[in-house]
Amino acid sequence: MSSNYMAATVSTLAPAVFLPWLICLILAALLQLVTLSSTAVGQSPVFACDTDGSRGLAGMGFCNRSLGVAERVVDLVGRLSLAEKIEFLVSGANGVSRLGIPKYEWWSEALHGVSYVGPGTHFSGVVPGATSFPQVITTAASFNSSLFEAIGKVVSTEARAMYNVGIAGLTFWSPNVNIFRDPRWGRGQETPGEDPLLASRYASGYVRGLQRSQDGDPNKLKVAACCKHYTAYDLDYWKGVDRFHFNAVVTQQDMEDTFQPPFKSCVVDGNVASVMCSYNQINGKPSCGDHDLLYGVVRAKWKLNGYIVSDCDSVDVLYNSQHYTKTPEQAAALSITSGLDLDCGSFLGQHTQAAVTGGLLNESSIDNAISHNFATLMRLGFFDGNPTKQQYGHLGPKDVCTAEHQELAREAARQGIVLLKNNDHTLPFSAAQIKSLAVIGPNANVTKTMIGNYEGTPCKYTTPLQGLSAYTSTSYEAGCPDVACGTAQLDGAKAAASAADATIVIVGLDQSIEAEGRDRIDLLLPGQQQLLVTEITKASKGPVALVIMSGGGIDISFAKNDDKISSILWVGYPGQAGGAAIADIIFGSYNPSGKLPMTWYPQSYVDKVPMTNMNMRADPSSGYPGRSYRFYKGETVYSFGDGLSYSSSDHQLVQAPPKFVSIPLSKNHPCRASSGTNCRSIDALEVISSQNLAFEVHLKVRNYNATFDGRETVFLFSSPPSIHNSPHKHLLGFEKILVPANSEALVKFKVNAFEDLSVVDESGNRKIALGMHQLHIGKLKHSIAVLV
Repeated sequence: MSSNYMAATVSTLAPAVFLPWLICLILAALLQLVTLSSTAVGQSPVFACDTDGSRGLAGMGFCNRSLGVAERVVDLVGRLSLAEKIEFLVSGANGVSRLGIPKYEWWSEALHGVSYVGPGTHFSGVVPGATSFPQVITTAASFNSSLFEAIGKVVSTEARAMYNVGIAGLTFWSPNVNIFRDPRWGRGQETPGEDPLLASRYASGYVRGLQRSQDGDPNKLKVAACCKHYTAYDLDYWKGVDRFHFNAVVTQQDMEDTFQPPFKSCVVDGNVASVMCSYNQINGKPSCGDHDLLYGVVRAKWKLNGYIVSDCDSVDVLYNSQHYTKTPEQAAALSITSGLDLDCGSFLGQHTQAAVTGGLLNESSIDNAISHNFATLMRLGFFDGNPTKQQYGHLGPKDVCTAEHQELAREAARQGIVLLKNNDHTLPFSAAQIKSLAVIGPNANVTKTMIGNYEGTPCKYTTPLQGLSAYTSTSYEAGCPDVACGTAQLDGAKAAASAADATIVIVGLDQSIEAEGRDRIDLLLPGQQQLLVTEITKASKGPVALVIMSGGGIDISFAKNDDKISSILWVGYPGQAGGAAIADIIFGSYNPSGKLPMTWYPQSYVDKVPMTNMNMRADPSSGYPGRSYRFYKGETVYSFGDGLSYSSSDHQLVQAPPKFVSIPLSKNHPCRASSGTNCRSIDALEVISSQNLAFEVHLKVRNYNATFDGRETVFLFSSPPSIHNSPHKHLLGFEKILVPANSEALVKFKVNAFEDLSVVDESGNRKIALGMHQLHIGKLKHSIAVLV
């Protein structure tokens, strides 16, 4: 109703009628105002756009579900004052009561299950726990892309169920896709390992599982994932150097072929809703204040459809710890203009207003940042009203910790366990023959150790001792008071081992040794754990199996070379069902198929390699040995991809790759004019067409075992020509397949020469390497000549 119409109407009313009418009109207006601002005295609305409870909201564009996301965001931003806009730059957003927008806490975690880390999510009597899957490094050892996505789907279902009852958020700052560059890194356990392809596959798979809407609409999100920590972040605290002050000096070559690929895959392949910038500096610039890295790469080049968030207090760190700017207002302006949209912390809330007033920052930059944040919430349905009436409204406590979810946690642990040694096929044990089992070690009866960090309250635990006790009679000795094992308690442990038919020794690490903010100094078993293992082995009446529970690799050369230790398993941090999974492997209910996702170096390696050296490539002139299986050629305890099985198999090429691939170039291209004799590589941008540069490799895998079905991990590696200091070997693809006993299965790899047979040059540019490339599949090798 227009004001002119109201005035005309009022002037025609008789006084006896006018006063009651006016009172009714005022009361109606007041009622609408109270409805729109029912929380004006400080009570936040329960959910945004409650058009049923606040009819006035229905007329606001940002609550209109028939409009597109961009149009709704523009409407919402246009209704906010500058002070209100600034509130939406921080993770603890206060909301706007007059618009019916509740407070929202952005920080929740879901690294390997819904976590209680972060204020956005907690457990209660309504939902006391959630499914706790193996730590990421363990799941990565499965090399099973479908498993990565399946876990993400379960986690997002449980997160949505918890959101619907008001105890979880919708934005989860997971996964961690940093490269496990150095074995001492305390947070390596959170990552998919050292290989860029594996990390990329894990990143995009887990993100899809978390985010993908059940109706398949790419503009909708089940929950919003976040890939972190961007970029070249892999040092927490080592010999006085901490992540808040560390400047990672990284070559463009290493940046492009090692550190960036997982983040690119997150954005381009996984369509992730968020990227988190890290604490550290990269080549002298703070990650959260680097316009080239944030806006230039993530937003402009990779086309992020979402928001960029800081690691918690990173903007404060670049000012107060790194002293990168002279004033806090400069720090606020720098981060926002560099592409940061959301501050985990309060720094931007405190200093952005002054940055605008001081002319360091335009309000339009703030509009741009909060628009990305609001668009993410729109895609999540946050502004669509009552969540119980939306797509996932049927989910609730009944959908958390279901039997199916818990079985997947057990299956993930079984697939990730790696059998490293099995002399004389000692494993699996037979419950009929092993009537008594000694279970010894500081990690033999642990609970929380199994779930690693960034954990939540699990549905339940099955400890290794409990899992093994389900198969046979057990006796238990800790052998050490804790993993630090200052003094080994040998007498009871030796007595138990000498009396049992077989002995399982379970040692390793926990969060007191490797964790966020805590990097290791060495690669040895802590304290007197090695003494414990050695003495038990000497005393044992029967075979000894050593189980290593850890995130990072350990120099266990002594055990590898001890013939009395018949078997060695690495179980990572295997999650809530870890004990059951370990027992399933040891007693043959499950055939192991895990492969190491990282190199296990000897102690001598870290004695001469500082953790602060970011270089991946070896430098023979200085004696620097390089890092990861791609560049390091020295001695290892165990290598990337190592892992045994109870079944035996072989590979046979069914469809071989071509013997040569010809790269199409323009007629006047200098490489073509000289018949390629002086050309060693070609810039990918110079190729006329990438069509017809793809081929397939078909492989038959045969399982010769008559007893065990085998889950086979098949790797396709490539060794490119020795140009541009290229990797001596790198992973092109992997497949996880089930091969029944005495059966065979077909595996197909698709190879694109334009991408897969390329390398990154010293300037960070991708080049197609000319010359001989050798493909490796198991023991099979095939050479391909790439020509012009």
